[in-house]
Amino acid sequence: MDVRRIVTGLTDTGQSTDWIDGPATNAVSRRPGHESRLIWVTDETPARFDGTTDEGGRDIGRPPPPNGTIFRVIEIAPGCVAEMHRTDTIDYVVVTAGEMDMELETGTVHLNTGDVIVQRGTLHNWVNNGTEPCRVAVVLVDGRS
Repeated sequence: MDVRRIVTGLTDTGQSTDWIDGPATNAVSRRPGHESRLIWVTDETPARFDGTTDEGGRDIGRPPPPNGTIFRVIEIAPGCVAEMHRTDTIDYVVVTAGEMDMELETGTVHLNTGDVIVQRGTLHNWVNNGTEPCRVAVVLVDGRS
């Protein structure tokens, strides 16, 4: 999965610049047919934007750090079934290509390109019953009930 990642920053004189521009290479695959690219992680709210560390290069699990966020792009191949899971997060999910089903405890919601989801700490699963890969952009924000 190719994902171009552009991260802006400031020059020594305070001008905006494209600090990082290249492929997102921090890849994770939790099962066959699943690919993920980590884009960025924050450790606190409000988030700092003056650092010089590539926060997309970190080794991190599924949930974000306490008071933090994670931004990932995930691609799920046809026939791939994730696993029922939940995190103590608010997840903003945008289907950028393809289609898939979001399984919840009370039923299934079919998702198409352009759909957006706000996942509020609920048990869910992603299933691609289609014929094309489904790509989603996901931001997880540390949360609580």
